[in-house]
Amino acid sequence: MSNIPRASTFRDAAAQGVTALLAGVIFGFGLALSGMMDPTRVRGFLDVAGAFDPSLGFVLVGALAVSGLGYAFSRRTPRPLLDTAYHLPARRDIDGKLLGGAALFGTGWGMAGFCPGPAIASLSLGLPQTFVFTAMMLAGILLHDYRARAKERSPAQGPAPAQQELDAQI
Repeated sequence: MSNIPRASTFRDAAAQGVTALLAGVIFGFGLALSGMMDPTRVRGFLDVAGAFDPSLGFVLVGALAVSGLGYAFSRRTPRPLLDTAYHLPARRDIDGKLLGGAALFGTGWGMAGFCPGPAIASLSLGLPQTFVFTAMMLAGILLHDYRARAKERSPAQGPAPAQQELDAQI
């Protein structure tokens, strides 16, 4: 099941696509302008005991302000401009998967100096470490999705043949 909203007409789909592209371009420009595509700047922000670089903190405060304004706007409007409803998460609990994902994200961010958005934007710079990080990130996403689909299968079906082969190798 996909969480992606479906457009009712081709024009609606085109408007959503153009809006998403424009938002991505603005986000990428903001990352480039703020220097957040440079992993050493991110590591400098996380190195509070050494060569601390507070610039990422200012970027985070700016992002929080923009996000807060967008959230306040969404609370005052009955629906978004290009969809029939807002798509908010139904779950609000904090579980092991959320904490584990946050820890994995933070560890990867601290070690590599990249998170998904800046990594994708940094592909335009052609740096080898960016390509390695992005390839590993995509591999992790695919592995997660594969395992999630395998868990959704009923026990009567058993694991997929590829999962059986993987289990046999372990």
